[in-house]
Amino acid sequence: MLTLHRAALVLPDPADPTAPSFADGAVVVRGERVEAVGPYPELAAAHPAARVRDWGAAVLTPGLRNPYGQRALERDYHPDPREGIGVEPLVDELVGCADETRCGASARRGLQRMLGFGVTAVAGPFQRVSVRTAVARSGLVALPGPAEPEAGPLDPLAVLPLARAVHGRVAAGGRADFAVFAVETGGNPGPLPGGCLATVLGGRLVYRRR
Repeated sequence: MLTLHRAALVLPDPADPTAPSFADGAVVVRGERVEAVGPYPELAAAHPAARVRDWGAAVLTPGLRNPYGQRALERDYHPDPREGIGVEPLVDELVGCADETRCGASARRGLQRMLGFGVTAVAGPFQRVSVRTAVARSGLVALPGPAEPEAGPLDPLAVLPLARAVHGRVAAGGRADFAVFAVETGGNPGPLPGGCLATVLGGRLVYRRR
C-alpha cells in the first residue's frame, strides 16, 4: 500500500545545506521504504491511488537521533503514570537496580516518550539485556555512543540544532524514518522543539499527537 505524506515544507536532508527543500512537499512510502520525495502536486498526480496523510502547515524532516540514550534508558527511571508520581524521568533512579523487569518496563516507556519527540534512532551502548531487548523491539535504530554516558533531554531539539539532531535523510530507496513538526513562529521555518505531530518508523505511523 502506498501512503503519501504531505507537509507545507519537506526538508529531506537538513544536515546538508545544499540539499533541496520542497514547499508543499510530500514523501511517498511503500511498505517500510521511501518511494519518492518531491513536490506534492507532482507526486499526487503520479500516485493517484495513494492514501494521503496531509499534515498541513508543518515541516517534515528525517527522524531525530537521541545521543543520550544509554543514560536515559539504563540509569534514569521513566515512571508509569499509574504510579502517580508524574511522567518526568527520575535521574539515576535505576543505578544499582537489579530488577530487570522494572528496568525493561522503564525503558519501554522512555522509548515511547522519545517517539513523541520525533526520535527514530538512539545511542547506546546498552549493557542491560532488558534495555537492549526493549530497544530492539521498539524498531528504533540503535547507534554507537560515547564510552561515558552523557545526560540530556528526551527531545534532541531542546539542545541541538536541527542539522545536528537528525539521523540520516529522507531519500528514495531509504527506510521511511521521519517526523513531522509544528513550525516555529517568527519566520523561522524550522521545527518547533517539543512540537512533534507525528513519527513514522519503518513506514509505520508509530506516534501521532492527539
